[in-house]
Amino acid sequence: MELRYSPAEIEAKWQAYWAKNGVDKTPDADDGAKKFYALSMFPYPSGDLHMGHVRNYTITDVIARVRRMQGYRVLHPMGWDAFGLPAENAAIKRGVPPAEWTLKNIAQMREQLKSLGLSYDWDREVATCLPNYYHWTQWIFLQFFDAGLAYQKEAAVNWDPIDQTVLANEQVDSEGRSWRSGAKVERKLLRQWFFKITAYAEQLLTDLDKLPGWPERVKTMQANWIGKSTGAQVTFKTESDDELVIYTTRPDTLWGATFMVLSPEHPLMEKLTTKPQSKAVEAYQEAAANLSTIDRTAEGREKTGVWTGSYAINPVNGEKIPIWTADYVMMDYGTGAIMAVPAHDQRDFAFARKFELPIKAVIQPEGESLGAEAMDVAYAGAGVMVHSGPLDGVMAGKGEGESVEGAIAYLEKNNLGQGTTNYRLRDWLVSRQRYWGAPIPIIHCSHCGTVPVPTADLPVKLPDDVEFTGKGASPLSKMADWVNVPCPNCQADAKRETDTMDTFLDSSWYFLRYADANNPEAAFTPDRVNDWLPVDQYVGGIEHAILHLLYSRFFTKVLRDRGFLNFDEPFQRLLTQGMVQAITYKNTEGQFFVPADIADLDSPTDPETGDALQVSYEKMSKSKFNGVPPAEVLAKYGADTARMFILFKSPPEKDLEWDDADVEGQYRFLNRVWRAVMEFAQSDGVSALKAIDGIQQSDLSKADKALRRATHTAIKEITEDIEGDYQFNTAVSELMKLSNAINEAADKTSPAFAESICTLVRLIAPFAPHIAEELWSYLGSDPGEGSVHQQPWPQLDPAALVADEITLVIQIMGKTRGTLQVPAGADKAALETYARESEIAQRYLAGKEIKKVIVVPGKLVNFVAV
Repeated sequence: MELRYSPAEIEAKWQAYWAKNGVDKTPDADDGAKKFYALSMFPYPSGDLHMGHVRNYTITDVIARVRRMQGYRVLHPMGWDAFGLPAENAAIKRGVPPAEWTLKNIAQMREQLKSLGLSYDWDREVATCLPNYYHWTQWIFLQFFDAGLAYQKEAAVNWDPIDQTVLANEQVDSEGRSWRSGAKVERKLLRQWFFKITAYAEQLLTDLDKLPGWPERVKTMQANWIGKSTGAQVTFKTESDDELVIYTTRPDTLWGATFMVLSPEHPLMEKLTTKPQSKAVEAYQEAAANLSTIDRTAEGREKTGVWTGSYAINPVNGEKIPIWTADYVMMDYGTGAIMAVPAHDQRDFAFARKFELPIKAVIQPEGESLGAEAMDVAYAGAGVMVHSGPLDGVMAGKGEGESVEGAIAYLEKNNLGQGTTNYRLRDWLVSRQRYWGAPIPIIHCSHCGTVPVPTADLPVKLPDDVEFTGKGASPLSKMADWVNVPCPNCQADAKRETDTMDTFLDSSWYFLRYADANNPEAAFTPDRVNDWLPVDQYVGGIEHAILHLLYSRFFTKVLRDRGFLNFDEPFQRLLTQGMVQAITYKNTEGQFFVPADIADLDSPTDPETGDALQVSYEKMSKSKFNGVPPAEVLAKYGADTARMFILFKSPPEKDLEWDDADVEGQYRFLNRVWRAVMEFAQSDGVSALKAIDGIQQSDLSKADKALRRATHTAIKEITEDIEGDYQFNTAVSELMKLSNAINEAADKTSPAFAESICTLVRLIAPFAPHIAEELWSYLGSDPGEGSVHQQPWPQLDPAALVADEITLVIQIMGKTRGTLQVPAGADKAALETYARESEIAQRYLAGKEIKKVIVVPGKLVNFVAV
């Protein structure tokens, strides 16, 4: 037997064994065992794993491995979120077809994942860019279309006026210029596809209460994104008798509205703009079209706007108020028009002050007189309604009997408006003017209109012979043979939809496909997906807390309503792991430095200027020169060490700071475990393995009882750490404690010692699977038979935790003077006797009178003496 721990030798060996023997294969059918679906968010195949990947996948792998050992039938799959813009950019830059580039990256990353010893069932691997997957993405699109949840409308896109092409947000730099041509990006309206997620807004909000296993902050983020609010919808008439509908959460302030503001894109802008104002308005609209949503709505940005020349009539008091246009009002939120109440809204206040518009206070703080002329900021506090007709004297607010309730009642009674609920959530724009995505399965016919591709004709495959220039319309629109097809209904000449789907569609149902990944006849069979789903544990980054999770929940509810699923939510528990950070060095201008270029890392300075550098922990990144490639760590220390460090360094939901010294520490720990087990396997004590099942607690020596207590304490604590809040860091600490107890044991031939060795190997198996497998193979033909990962999880013996003795603290006048080992079951009187007769008490109480004795059972005895 080899006493030297060599990760490189054993890891490849056992990975091959697991693959050959199907150790990680998903059970084919329900054998009566309880199911467990463990899932990590699947990666984009960029070509290289980073430490964030390693952390995500290791966490999920530990959970999956423990559940298998606990007797669950486990589904633990992996796949690839393989469509998207990077592959198309690679095609343009490198002249490589997106499919070739993507599949090469998948092959590379698959091998990297396997090198980590992750227990995936690779027979269920999916890649969203393959026809056998996007066939069913297209089928799901048609389910939405058939349900009336997929529709087309005009929406703004980023337009490169030089390359004459649509740009993704990622292709627009911080100054609003195209990544390729450098042209100032314009906003242009195109007819695009949407999913009506707003139809499920209330369900998506209220069903968050069905997710107790989700972090509260994620649920809060989703709730805020959905953005439910209650208020009123009110119609203002213009002088030309047009109607401007607005939504407001504070209809009680209608009497304080002194102007209106329309989005520059509002459909009534052209009609409401008077001739003297037309040039100014057109110039303003053009400027607004070149700004991003973030730019337009940025907090603290100076307000801009132009008067249209028109007026509206305030429906509650008949006052004539001017209609302006301003880019801080967005067409895709509310109705694209607002009533402005500058006295009580800071955004409107800043606008009114800049353009010298009236300010009228309609809420007065109790006991004060609020004058609009003297206001420096808008007043948003509590108070009493004034100058508000029927609301005068009513307390301002949204409570029962307060002003908002009264305003809605007044509006409805006088047919001026109605109470309504609004959501910040907008319908989901799902079409992209790019090649590398799932084609939208729609055909446009001049006679029949929008026609779905028959399901028998799916998948609509992407053509291969596509030229990528990055200029002009989507490459698909230039493929005449692909675009021009007969209408499925009337056989007349028609054209395919040339937009492809947002990649969020691919990732909104992949967890369903894993349940029936190789089905060529359907996306999945309901029996299989309803058996495995919902996912029991989902693990991924907080950056996906809103859109991916929201869209996945939306898909689940739609497919449930279509009769394919019998559950409401896709993910029962969610763990959002923290980032992996490493030390970075940068100057005050934000320039990063390579550590190798810095002479003294303890007092780092700029090699050229000599100025002190800032030292901090930041997310690993090649551009920050702080990335640690997983391959380097595996080559030096092995996958098990990398896994142990990742799990031990920090609780999974917290950020992890990379430290080479801590990596080395985990490597040394595994070496200690290796030596302890190997020395036992080569000793005479190995024969004690056969006596493990016959251990009688009452027959054990004091030392063996202590060792067995350490063994079963580790079982208890590690099991609780994993089944509770996944505190892997403390679980690894318990493994270290058990290892220390084993190394300190005097008798290494007893059944209790053999039990501790076998227990340590099984407990460490989910964390460091390769070394555990190798060590298990040396523990004899009976205990070591088969894979360690197919052994049962160690069972707790509560009797082993009961101590025969306790440590009793002896105090004199409240000060600890020593400790004493006493029988665990001793009562108060016995404890006092043990303490009085102890050498400690005799020494410190000599010549003193004991006035009082305080006994705390199981803990201490305190003597009060003079």
